Amino acid sequence: MAKNETLRRIADSGLIPVVRAPSEDDALRVVDALREGGVEIIELTMTVPGALRIIEQLARRYGDSVVLGAGTVLDSETARACIMSGATFVVSPMVDESIIRCCRTYGVAVLPGALTPTEVVRAWRSGADMVKVFPCGAMGGALYLKSLKAPLPQIDLVPTGGVSLATVADLIGAGASAVGAGADLVDVARARGGDSGVSQNARKYLSAIKAARASTAAPRAS
Repeated sequence: MAKNETLRRIADSGLIPVVRAPSEDDALRVVDALREGGVEIIELTMTVPGALRIIEQLARRYGDSVVLGAGTVLDSETARACIMSGATFVVSPMVDESIIRCCRTYGVAVLPGALTPTEVVRAWRSGADMVKVFPCGAMGGALYLKSLKAPLPQIDLVPTGGVSLATVADLIGAGASAVGAGADLVDVARARGGDSGVSQNARKYLSAIKAARASTAAPRAS
């Protein structure tokens, strides 16, 4: 998948589920439940046992119907391994220029993590396609994101950490290009038990993002 197509689909969806799970089977169950809920973007973290093997399985299973990313990538060697396994975007919790260079070499989208204005601009100048603002919730969530976005409107920001169904609309309203949602969306226990709650929650997130974007785009009455 071309990088421009990956970025377009992430922006169109607005939702990047961050999949962390204690086992390969749990991760696959969660991804299947998210897909049932209409999600087409998946970030599988390197903290999942056998993560590279799972990325390969998911790439074969879903093909281009899923935009598949690797998360919690800490070095360029891992970034390259993820790309070779089928990841079409790479996410890191920090700014590491070697990871960014690796992704640019292979034409894959890269979302390094940053928190302060200095880090955000450093990531952007180093070649980031989007910048993951992490941990956004710990810094004030939507209010903090809005403060970052005001002087940096040209940078696509993806708040992650503390994102929930209750906060997603405010984050979109504050200027988020997409949000990274973890535990509040990706409930391993529910997926393990065959509960449809993960799928239902995914639909709620997508609806909330769509409504927030419509509200933000709507002209204000004079």
